[in-house]
Amino acid sequence: MKNFLNIRSAGMKKNAIRAMCDKAKKIPGSINLGIGEPDLNTPVEVIEAGCKALHSGKTRYTANAGIIELRIEIAKHLNKYNLSANPENEIIVTMGGMGALALCLLVTITPGDEILLQDPQWLNYFSQIKFCGGMPILVPVYEENEFKVSSESIKKRITNRTKILMLNSPNNPTGTVLDYNDLKDIAKLAKEYDLLVVSDEVYSTFVYDGVKHHSIASIDGMQERTIVINSFSKSFAMTGWRIGFASGNKKIIEKMAMLQENLVACVNASSQYAAIKALSIFNKTDKMIEVYRKKRNLIVDGLNSIRGISCYKPKGSFYVFPNVKKIGNNSETVANELLEKANVVTIPGSAFGPHGEGYLRISYANSEENLREAVKRIKKHIENLA
Repeated sequence: MKNFLNIRSAGMKKNAIRAMCDKAKKIPGSINLGIGEPDLNTPVEVIEAGCKALHSGKTRYTANAGIIELRIEIAKHLNKYNLSANPENEIIVTMGGMGALALCLLVTITPGDEILLQDPQWLNYFSQIKFCGGMPILVPVYEENEFKVSSESIKKRITNRTKILMLNSPNNPTGTVLDYNDLKDIAKLAKEYDLLVVSDEVYSTFVYDGVKHHSIASIDGMQERTIVINSFSKSFAMTGWRIGFASGNKKIIEKMAMLQENLVACVNASSQYAAIKALSIFNKTDKMIEVYRKKRNLIVDGLNSIRGISCYKPKGSFYVFPNVKKIGNNSETVANELLEKANVVTIPGSAFGPHGEGYLRISYANSEENLREAVKRIKKHIENLA
């Protein structure tokens, strides 16, 4: 029988994060620091709003772009970051942040287009770009520069085929946060070379130590050439509700809504009403951020106490990206040994791009008890190696 798969799907590979987590299922007692998911429960008020919507008959199709009530509240939320968006045609509610990203790339990438993204970077970007026929062009970032992507490095890689620049701040996997001056320099390039910027801001809530999140879309002349991607998954512990949104260029948002009609019709209604409630209690996330700040400090201090490991203290997201080069093995080997011999799940940095080699991605979205125990296990394993 002939192979019925097309070229795009045949080239798809299993996500390295899922592969490690699947492997961990066969090892009892493992502590999972690999998955990027809040360890907190969805706020009770949000759950109740979702249930109320179901019981009141909100069980039908909604507008392809999402209910207008939610889009209005999203527009108000964006105002907090100096963003202005018309809820009628510049905002779309999507199946999580990944859904927003996929729709955006599907309606903007023409096969052969070059898309700039930093290396290391969240691994799903690579597969989505390639599936759409685009060519990922890697812009390396370095620990000595806090893993920040620089305008100089971006400029060196711009060609006449460059169409899109992808940004992710706060960043997954490094935890880096771009400040306003960083974004101004990058915005200048985007305008000079007429680039579309896709700004993934799903970790915008997770910033620490007085750092503020800034969106590149808030800079003069950037809103019309930027698509901002965001989600309720991280900020409100709603990963399973599958609800996110995008805002920006009117023509792109309108085409994304048309494509969503063809793919999933709309986001489920109850999640949309729950999201309205989530935005109404946004000020309560300060307490959650303080919890994660303490966890960040705990894991960074713990890792830095282990000989052979050094860990930069990130200013955002809920990941750390420790340097394990002195251990002597490549990051995939280190991650597999930590799973098999220390019962701790980590993700090899090489999964996030060539410049991630020599690092591990660790999520501290876990209990303090598990984080302390994980550090003990890692330390014992490394000492045994020595």
